[in-house]
Amino acid sequence: MRKNTYFITGGGTGGHIYPAIAVADELLKEDDTEKIYYVGNPNNLEASIVANKNYEFLPVISSGMPRKIGFSLFVWSLKMFSAWIKCCIYILKYKPDVIFGTGGYVSAPTLLAGLTMKVPFVMHDCDANPGLVTRKLAPYAKCLSVAFEIAKEKIKNQNCEINGNPIRQEFAILSKNDARNEMKLENKLTICIMGGSQGAKSINNATVNILQTLSKDYNAQVIFQTGKKNYDNVINNLKEIYPEFENDKNLIIRPYFDNMAVVLKSSDIAISRAGSLSISELCASSTAAIFIPYPFAAADHQRKNAQFMVEQNAGLYLEDENTNPETLLKSLKELLDNPNRLSQIQTNAAKLAKLDGAKNIIAQIKSCIKQ
Repeated sequence: MRKNTYFITGGGTGGHIYPAIAVADELLKEDDTEKIYYVGNPNNLEASIVANKNYEFLPVISSGMPRKIGFSLFVWSLKMFSAWIKCCIYILKYKPDVIFGTGGYVSAPTLLAGLTMKVPFVMHDCDANPGLVTRKLAPYAKCLSVAFEIAKEKIKNQNCEINGNPIRQEFAILSKNDARNEMKLENKLTICIMGGSQGAKSINNATVNILQTLSKDYNAQVIFQTGKKNYDNVINNLKEIYPEFENDKNLIIRPYFDNMAVVLKSSDIAISRAGSLSISELCASSTAAIFIPYPFAAADHQRKNAQFMVEQNAGLYLEDENTNPETLLKSLKELLDNPNRLSQIQTNAAKLAKLDGAKNIIAQIKSCIKQ
C-alpha cells in the first residue's frame, strides 16, 4: 500500500488550530498515512498542543501583516520571505504529498511554498467571511472547504465544499444525559456562560450580578467559565454580591474546562463569543446561544459569524459594548420565559451542525494525491 506524507498548517487562534488538529488526528488513523508534520509558529498555542500529539512540529516564525505602509511592513515582508524559504526547504526534505491549511497568517508561508514547489494544497476556512490568506490563495488550491455556505460565494474556486468545521467525534456520540452525569449535574435547565479560554470581562462582570437570579428564580444550573486570568476577580466580586454562592449547588464556576464537549452537550443555553469553532460546537450540541462577538476580532469576523446565525434564527445577538447585567438577563429571559422560542433556536442550530466535517475534508485531501 502506498503511504502518504502530509503537512498540516494553521495557528495563532483556536479557530485556526483546532480544525487543523481535528483533521490531523483523523489522518493519523488512516492506514495509508506514513507521516504527519505540523507547520506552525513555535511561539503560538499550536506548538504546545502539537507537543502532545503523535506528529512532528516544524517551526516557522510568522506574524500578521501590518495594516499600514511603513518600515514595519518592510520588516514583515523580510520575515515572511524567510519563512517561505524555510517552508520550501521543509518540502524538499520531507516531500509531502499534500498540504492542508486552515488559513490565517501562520499557514501563508507553507501554502505559498506548496504553490512554488508544485505540491497540491487544500484549504479550509472557518468563518462566514473568509480571511485574506484564503481569498488570495483559494484560486490556486486544488480544492477548498468552508464552514459556512455564505463563505462559498466569496471564494474563487470551483472545487469548494461546505463541510462545516471539523470537530471532535465526542460531539456526535455523547448524549446530553451522559454529559450531565459526567459533569455531576441534575437533568434540568442548564446554562453555559463562557468568554473563551482567556475569559471576557464584559461577560464576566454582567454574569456575577445575575447568577443568584438564574439559580434562585429559575432553578437553572449554570456552568461558568471565567477564563484563567479573571477567575480570582470573579470570585472576589461574587463574595460581595452573592456571598452564599459557594454553597449553591446550581453553580459550577471554574477558570477553564478542558473538555468543552461535555460542557456544551450538558447545556440548553450558552452565552458565548462568536468564533467559528465555538459556533460549530454549539450547533453540534443543539445549544441555543446568545452571541456576544469579540469586538476586536480580525476583519470583524465574529460579528459577521453571529449575524449569520441570527439570520438563520439559530441564535440571539448582543453587542459587547451593550453587555451589562440588565441586557444579559433580558436576552436570557427571551429564552427562559419562552420555551417554544428556546426549542426553535435549538432545532435551527442543530440543523446547521455538520458532524462529518473532518471525514469529508480528508476525502478532499486524498483526492489531490498524485497517483
